[in-house]
Amino acid sequence: MKPFTTQKIGILGGGQLGKMLCQAGSRWGLDLSILDERADFPAGQVCPQFTVGSFRNEEDVFAFGQHMDVVTIEIEHVAVDALDRLIQNGVAVYPAPSVLRTIQDKGLQKLFYQEHGIPTAAFHLMDDAEAIRKAVASGTLSPPFVQKTREAGYDGRGVAIIRTNTDLPRLLEGPSLIEDLVPMAKEIAVVVARDIHGDCKAFPAVEMEFHQEANLVEFLSCPADLTEAQASAAEALAIQVAQAFGTVGLLAVELFLTREGTLLVNEVAPRPHNSGHHTIECCETSQYEQHLRAITGLPLGDTHLVRPGVMLNLLGEEGYTGPAIYQGWDTCIAWPGVHVHLYGKAETRPFRKMGHVTVVADTLEEARDRARIVREQLKVIA
Repeated sequence: MKPFTTQKIGILGGGQLGKMLCQAGSRWGLDLSILDERADFPAGQVCPQFTVGSFRNEEDVFAFGQHMDVVTIEIEHVAVDALDRLIQNGVAVYPAPSVLRTIQDKGLQKLFYQEHGIPTAAFHLMDDAEAIRKAVASGTLSPPFVQKTREAGYDGRGVAIIRTNTDLPRLLEGPSLIEDLVPMAKEIAVVVARDIHGDCKAFPAVEMEFHQEANLVEFLSCPADLTEAQASAAEALAIQVAQAFGTVGLLAVELFLTREGTLLVNEVAPRPHNSGHHTIECCETSQYEQHLRAITGLPLGDTHLVRPGVMLNLLGEEGYTGPAIYQGWDTCIAWPGVHVHLYGKAETRPFRKMGHVTVVADTLEEARDRARIVREQLKVIA
């Protein structure tokens, strides 16, 4: 591998995660390029080397990647066959295509956990919605359960919670993963980085609160409200998952803490993740810098929590579609400890991720109180 200062790094995806990767890389003058469909996407604002094309198209990905030393992703739903071809042409690809193939299919993910002795919720794989209805009618499957489409689901899409038989009309079409509805005490996440040498470092666990309708993270708190033993166990389990995959770069591991105190792996994302945004202000090293360190052969950075914080996603308000207006933004940025990140998406729509805010304070409770005020004051309308 070339010295990191001379490596050409290609990123598949030009959304907000790509934008923040580029912002982190610019501190060291890294040679970063982006591939995505439109140069006015968020990363296009900060990355002049923007190639217009589709990361889902094999030829677009291969044409883009063959000029790079390293190719990585900010979204996992990419043309994996092109990545195999790039490796054959001497390009380093992180995460590996084999990892992506498993993670792209939630059914294969669950089978992977089962095969590697990784604790996860009980599950069934179903061909389609009709098969699920038949299983319920025959008594072999009973609500409550969660249905997830095996492919292409993210940001709350592709998930249906079936609590009773009256919810069956809400079933999604296509091959699906059916999971038991776990009696949870908390939903937490741990972002792990694994470098090209196999060394791992975990960021402190975070606790997530979800928007009930959008099924998106609304508030994220760090550190999570866990015992020291629970926090250590969560980090150890996340590292176990990263080592089992053998991935390089970041792996965000979403976990359930059951009411009995058991940790279960929900699902993973092999890239920077919503559950790591706060690391920009809260940790010694941000998740974005850490990912770049991992894939370029640099030493992994310190993941120590410098100060507690709360992250909230800025979602488009219900009832508004059109050019984005950030109501209350100028007021919020005047408050101490409030860090507003706007992604630069021109159009808003209900529940679209338009930005995030990280609020830091001396104590987590102070940060939570101020984050609640920000949530009431800062609205994305049109």
